[in-house]
Amino acid sequence: MTTTKSYINKLMHDRKSVRKYEANFKIPQSELEELLVEATTAPSSSNLQPWRFLVIQDEEVKKDLRLIANNQEQVETASAIIAVLGDTEMYNNAEEVYTKNFELGYMDEATKNMMIENSLKLYPNLPKEILKNIATFDAGLISMQIMLLAKDMGYDTVTMGGFNKEAFAERFELTDNLVPIVLIAIGKAAASAYGSSRLALNDIAKFI
Repeated sequence: MTTTKSYINKLMHDRKSVRKYEANFKIPQSELEELLVEATTAPSSSNLQPWRFLVIQDEEVKKDLRLIANNQEQVETASAIIAVLGDTEMYNNAEEVYTKNFELGYMDEATKNMMIENSLKLYPNLPKEILKNIATFDAGLISMQIMLLAKDMGYDTVTMGGFNKEAFAERFELTDNLVPIVLIAIGKAAASAYGSSRLALNDIAKFI
């Protein structure tokens, strides 16, 4: 029996990694802002939302970034590059996050106070590497939402992990708590994406 695929299923299959972009096409900043706001509905560890973004639109800056990103053409030709960063001091937002949850009626005051206290007790004492891993995991979640939402808006994307993160941090003067994680090129495709195969379910999943 055949069934009609849901919209989200179709969107997932339509989204492909595109590396050729119309260099003269520019996405309005208001749409990029809307995209990021919607993407922040992604889940995060303890709801501390460690993602930060550097949205690069300036043509000269993109040329600099291309050198940092292994000379990948799409860095320069895409409408924008969304650099997804992770904040390893995400716990500094605990009071703001949980106070807002309380004000919106998502939790009572006792829960708010407990969550703030627990977050400020746990996270600052974790090793930097663990905090980086948490931020990286959460950045992956929101990056996927960015790409799906972009496709829904009629744009194409490709993620890039292959760039010099040390050089990136230096070029953009990142503070020590901000970790560059991935670059997402976004724009209008100038050529179709290549298809890609996937491993068989039997090779990757075990049901017990």
